[in-house]
Amino acid sequence: MADTHSDLIPVVDYARASADKAKDEHTVKDQQKANESTAKRLGCRIVARFADNDKSAMKEGVIRDDFEEMLRVLRAGRLKDGTPVMGCIVVADDRLIRKTGDYERFVDALTYEDGRVYADKRGFKDLYAEDVETMGLMGAVISRMEIKKMRRRARQWNRARALEGLPKKGHRPFGWQEDRITLDPVESELLRKAVQRVLAGGSVNSIVRDWQKAGVLTPRGNPWKNQTLRLTLRNARLCGWRTINGELVTDDDGDPIVGTWEPVITPSQWQALQAIFDARKGKQITYNGEAVGPIRTDPREHTYLLTSILRCGRILPDGSMCGGKLRAGFEKDRGRHRYFCHTKGSGGCGGLARRGDLVDEFISEAVLAKLEERVQEARPDIGPWPKEKELSDKIEQLKELKSRFAQRRISNSLFFDEVERLEPEIAKLRADRQRHALKAEARTDVTDIRRRWYSEIDEDRLDISQKRTYIREALHAVIVHPAGQGRGNKFDPNLLEPVWRED
Repeated sequence: MADTHSDLIPVVDYARASADKAKDEHTVKDQQKANESTAKRLGCRIVARFADNDKSAMKEGVIRDDFEEMLRVLRAGRLKDGTPVMGCIVVADDRLIRKTGDYERFVDALTYEDGRVYADKRGFKDLYAEDVETMGLMGAVISRMEIKKMRRRARQWNRARALEGLPKKGHRPFGWQEDRITLDPVESELLRKAVQRVLAGGSVNSIVRDWQKAGVLTPRGNPWKNQTLRLTLRNARLCGWRTINGELVTDDDGDPIVGTWEPVITPSQWQALQAIFDARKGKQITYNGEAVGPIRTDPREHTYLLTSILRCGRILPDGSMCGGKLRAGFEKDRGRHRYFCHTKGSGGCGGLARRGDLVDEFISEAVLAKLEERVQEARPDIGPWPKEKELSDKIEQLKELKSRFAQRRISNSLFFDEVERLEPEIAKLRADRQRHALKAEARTDVTDIRRRWYSEIDEDRLDISQKRTYIREALHAVIVHPAGQGRGNKFDPNLLEPVWRED
């Protein structure tokens, strides 16, 4: 005779999926179907369902909301509406717990009163036995060890692929076809031109705006953003080098592993690109003109050339300099813009203003002259990097050190002491080589920069963002000193004090 509804044991079931890439909860649903079958076979009925989808039971800091709620229900022995709960069904233990602490809490909650049941797809399990906690804890420990093994095997697998120069798995990178090996002719050309623009002084922001106007999308179909393009240009994949978690993978000689895919640019171009990004980390100017701290990245495209670069040099009653960033505004009656200090309520002094077009012209000429001077001074010195042999010798020393250590010919302490000394020295030399690459690759004929600065052709003329990039790389700020009494409206360039960056 079949069991009536009242004869069936009221239980809850629990399901969990660590990852749900498809976002369709298919794993959880499959587990719940299996739990239904188990309940029917064992004479139980499921009165409530608890499920944590796309949540790890192993990672620290991850809270499984339904698991915690289920523990409260099991301890109370009833649902919020008063429905009795006499046990729990899962597909397998590892869906329920991965950590020893969670197992202890589950057993405590379920066995809070006598007569509770626990089952997986194989049948009932007695959680009231004396050795159940020990067995369960051992299972959790073994489960934890297995996960660590899986992660370690995954890291080793990724490392092995990297050493072979094989591409990473995942979404298609911009610039390559679906095989991640062959260049996409359109996208790779866009990347190549983007690199050339940055090497010539262009900004990431200006490139992104052009791509957005042209309807260029990322491989996932999203519009490009500054950070997305910057990360793309920072990726060594561009020049054919392999990385893991953003770090270059090197061979025993310390040389980068070359990937099996077609590169977009040369390694020297990529190194020069990184040196440019590093060099653009500017500094702030304090109220007294001292250069300190990094300049915040401009979150928007500026309309005027020197917004936030000009600083108020007016001396305040306490003897300090205002130092406020000058804003810009268009004067309709005069058909031109002017720069002015913020009001006191906005952190400025409100006591200084200057004609914008003349300030822009003077600072533009000063920056172009400085660029011409630096290129002229640097040209005779550009040649092969002078420390190539020193770097090669240190890499060879490190290689020999590793070989001796592998043959147990040197002690552990000596090996690690020498490694800690050599690796920073090698890293420092490689950084110096990148800076040299910047001088060799990224220098553009300043005559062409000057021509494009004042070009009348929209497609040829440098935009505001590109000009501001050259200005930012040439100077920290420009202090605008007050004109004083009796000077009228006459423009005096001597009252503009550029704070130049040192090479």
